[in-house]
Amino acid sequence: MTEYPNLVVMQTLSKAWGLAALRLGMAFASEDIIAVYNKIKPPYNISQAAQELVLEALENVTQVNQFIKELVQSREELASSLVQLAVVEKVYPSDANFFLVKVKDAKGIYEYLLNQAIVVRDRSKVELCEGCLRITVGTKEENQQLLAALKAF
Repeated sequence: MTEYPNLVVMQTLSKAWGLAALRLGMAFASEDIIAVYNKIKPPYNISQAAQELVLEALENVTQVNQFIKELVQSREELASSLVQLAVVEKVYPSDANFFLVKVKDAKGIYEYLLNQAIVVRDRSKVELCEGCLRITVGTKEENQQLLAALKAF
């Protein structure tokens, strides 16, 4: 940290770790930055139950790494399939478990997918995201269902 004293590295324990409901993560930074965080954080740390869940999850690194490997593969397959669809104009690159996808009729596709019980996020009203949907990488079956619905739109 001496080379980059203003660097903060954060990691969530949400998706890959299966702890999204805890809304918990970690920050790694210089002692000076951590001192500032300690001044502005709530007075209580995480609960004992949350600590136990996190410690148990951290013992399953192999399982998490396998899940991440599968997610990356599914993400690549989904991206390749999405760009081939007539309604898709662009799939923005992503290192996350979701994509920003520019489509021809964001509002129409969003509502259509909702009626098919497929939930995506309409980001078309967000500045610089006009015409875009946020699509999360799902299971193989969920991704196939999404692709079939988009083809049928």
